[in-house]
Amino acid sequence: MKTLHTTDYFVFLFYFLIVALYGYWVYQKKKSLTADSKDYFLAEGSLTWWAIGASLIASNISAEQFIGMSGSGFKMGLAIAAYEWMAAITLIIVGIFFIPVYLKNKIYTMPQFLNQRYNSTVSIVMAIFWLLLYVVVNLTSILYLGALAVSSISGINFTVCIFALAIFAIIITLGGMKVIGFTDVIQVFFLILGGLATTYIALNLVADHFGVHGALNGLGLMYDKAPDHFEMIFGKDNENYLDLPGLSVLIGGLWIVNLNYWGCNQYITQRALGADLKTARGGLLFAAGLKLLMPVIVVLPGIAAYILYKEGYFQEEMLQDGSVNPDHAYPVLLNLLPTGLKGLSFAALTAAVVASLAGKANSIATIFSLDVYKKIFNKEASEKNLVNVGKTTIIVSMLLAIVISPYLGIDKKGGFQYIQEYTGFVSPGIFAMFILGFFWKKATSSAAMFATVGGFILSVIFKFLPNVMDLSFLAPSGFAVKNAEGIYEIPFLDRMGFVFIICIAAMLIISIIENNRGVKPKGLEVDTKMFRVHPGFAIGSLLITGVVAALYLLFW
Repeated sequence: MKTLHTTDYFVFLFYFLIVALYGYWVYQKKKSLTADSKDYFLAEGSLTWWAIGASLIASNISAEQFIGMSGSGFKMGLAIAAYEWMAAITLIIVGIFFIPVYLKNKIYTMPQFLNQRYNSTVSIVMAIFWLLLYVVVNLTSILYLGALAVSSISGINFTVCIFALAIFAIIITLGGMKVIGFTDVIQVFFLILGGLATTYIALNLVADHFGVHGALNGLGLMYDKAPDHFEMIFGKDNENYLDLPGLSVLIGGLWIVNLNYWGCNQYITQRALGADLKTARGGLLFAAGLKLLMPVIVVLPGIAAYILYKEGYFQEEMLQDGSVNPDHAYPVLLNLLPTGLKGLSFAALTAAVVASLAGKANSIATIFSLDVYKKIFNKEASEKNLVNVGKTTIIVSMLLAIVISPYLGIDKKGGFQYIQEYTGFVSPGIFAMFILGFFWKKATSSAAMFATVGGFILSVIFKFLPNVMDLSFLAPSGFAVKNAEGIYEIPFLDRMGFVFIICIAAMLIISIIENNRGVKPKGLEVDTKMFRVHPGFAIGSLLITGVVAALYLLFW
């Protein structure tokens, strides 16, 4: 039943009041500093390790995970958890190698890094590119999928939901990164508590259906009834191989997805750029630990929904335009929850959406204010002026997302895969440009520009190559499989790997040619001592890596 009871509304109102009042208290406490742009956008020196870690997770986990990844769990099973578990390892790598470079060179935004390492042309081009990507792909999908989920659970009109989520996020975002960072701690608390409650109920539903009791028994039954949904590595004959192409998940394109997202993404790195190295690394390690938990919250409910659907549950609710839509799995489950718990899970979903919207909007405002407005429109802009421009940008970007989101076909492709594939058109080139910019001082700005533009063009070519060329000769290697239309297509994670290798090779060749012509690139200050870690971080990293390895051995 798509309604919330009075008790559910009280639970949700309790969540809303806690977040709003705590956010207002943080804002009032730090109000005297909000005219400083670095404090407003980065909360410089103010966020603790636990606030950084919680904010990273709150910004990352949103409707595309709750709805999209649960949908992928329904469709393909536990294998989709690779995005989460490999992200835990990625966060450790970013903490060891990436963050020290940013902090040592006093880098606050990604375009600033590109300007400092390459030149202003590369910086401006990428700043505009990132703004378009963040607004058109990320902000719109988070807002649209979030509103769709909230509407389907509560029965409230979709348009009302999309405006309410946007307004809630704007209120939090206007307080700056301090308010976002510290309120995200509460958001993550509700997110995890509500998410675990949903998983617990879902496992119990499976157990009850088969005449036993207890969540652990339900989990065991799920494994027995759908063993194919507990395989982490797909074979070439698996219908989902195009999404997760076997061993490429472990040694190929998924590393590019994760390292680019967690290490070269303003939306994410912004949380740590205002802290000292030890605090930033502590936050990243905390986030890595929380990442291990995420599949329990977002993937297992999708698998439970699959089991129940096969047993005859919610046959009509899963349909859209006559066919099964996996993205309906999580909302359908929430509608089965008892009063009170439904309100808690509803609050968890709302918390995830609002936190992600706030984080994304803050990053859009940061890039536009510091890297576009100040450099192009008003080079003498005061700190107060930059903050005001940032606040205006937040409102404008959110309104744009509301207007364009219904026209992008986000719900047709599947929310999680929509974001991954379209972001994947630019990730290989950007990551190539960053990784060589970090660790190879001879990389030139012309080479970086090739990676930026050429990487995107190559991604488009590889995407549409099957339309003009028969790729069946790649089938024996697993680098091409038949899609739904019977055409051999390269899995998008493999496409990313190929484009990345080409971009790296091209950057090396272009840079060497220019070096021989006397071009002297601007290398960053890098000292190997920067990469040393304190014992606590080392022990935590080994524990997390061990858990991930054990999970893969268990569910290979």
